[in-house]
Amino acid sequence: MSSILDEPTASNPYHYKPCYNCQKTDYTKVKSTWWGGLLGPQLLNHVKCNSCGKTYNGKTGQSNHKNIWLYSGAILTVTIILIFGLSFLGLL
Repeated sequence: MSSILDEPTASNPYHYKPCYNCQKTDYTKVKSTWWGGLLGPQLLNHVKCNSCGKTYNGKTGQSNHKNIWLYSGAILTVTIILIFGLSFLGLL
């Protein structure tokens, strides 16, 4: 009789694509970054390859550089709009 502890662990538990650099599926989900805090890496499915150290989008298997720029630009735009809106209303 086999137990649940005897079953092998999945090598690709989230079924993400392999790394675009080395084609391996040995990755770690990124929890937090300087550019996105806790939310950014979750929205962009950001993972780090344990073999070569590259970070990429786990769903597409491609680099996240373009998406990071778009995410950062959107956050900056919303911040500027909020600052100008609050100053226009005299609340800042």
